[in-house]
Amino acid sequence: MKMAVLLSGSGRTLDNFHERIAAGTMRGSIEVVIANVAGSLGLEKAEKYGYPAFHARDNEETNRIIADYDVDLVLLAGYLKLYQPPPHLSRSVLNIHPSLIPSFCGAGFYGMRVHRAVKERGVKVTGCTVHFANEAYDEGPIIVQRCVEVGEDDSPEDIAARVFAAECEAFPEAVNLVDERGVAYFWK
Repeated sequence: MKMAVLLSGSGRTLDNFHERIAAGTMRGSIEVVIANVAGSLGLEKAEKYGYPAFHARDNEETNRIIADYDVDLVLLAGYLKLYQPPPHLSRSVLNIHPSLIPSFCGAGFYGMRVHRAVKERGVKVTGCTVHFANEAYDEGPIIVQRCVEVGEDDSPEDIAARVFAAECEAFPEAVNLVDERGVAYFWK
């Protein structure tokens, strides 16, 4: 699969993709990296890795950039905006969410907000979900979920670290499943 990676921040997930593609454990190639935050560390990393890297302020600009590349999948890697893809990619956008959807998801639930809510609610298990994105936050078909235990003494930061470790396994696994089964399989 040929992939575009959209990010907003440090590019930790991009690091994971780059390492796993190089190791042969994640299928596909990264064709372009786009950030909605100018000067983000993720863009610097993309350039260091040799990927075409761009800043785009909005969906229209993002889609103009993607149109210049042969892309099968768009991976939202810590992209903190609701992305509206061009029609030919409308069912080909993957997102990772730091909880087990349908818990702790939707508008306003991202990053540490999720982990604080998990801690406040007192749940014993959380995790991450890789899903296809659609026009609503966190509602597209689920591809992979990974669970992590939450200990009584865990801080939101402890939970975040454990969930991110699970994300590093789940997102590449989801990309491999989509490559193996095809996009249409998940949109039944």
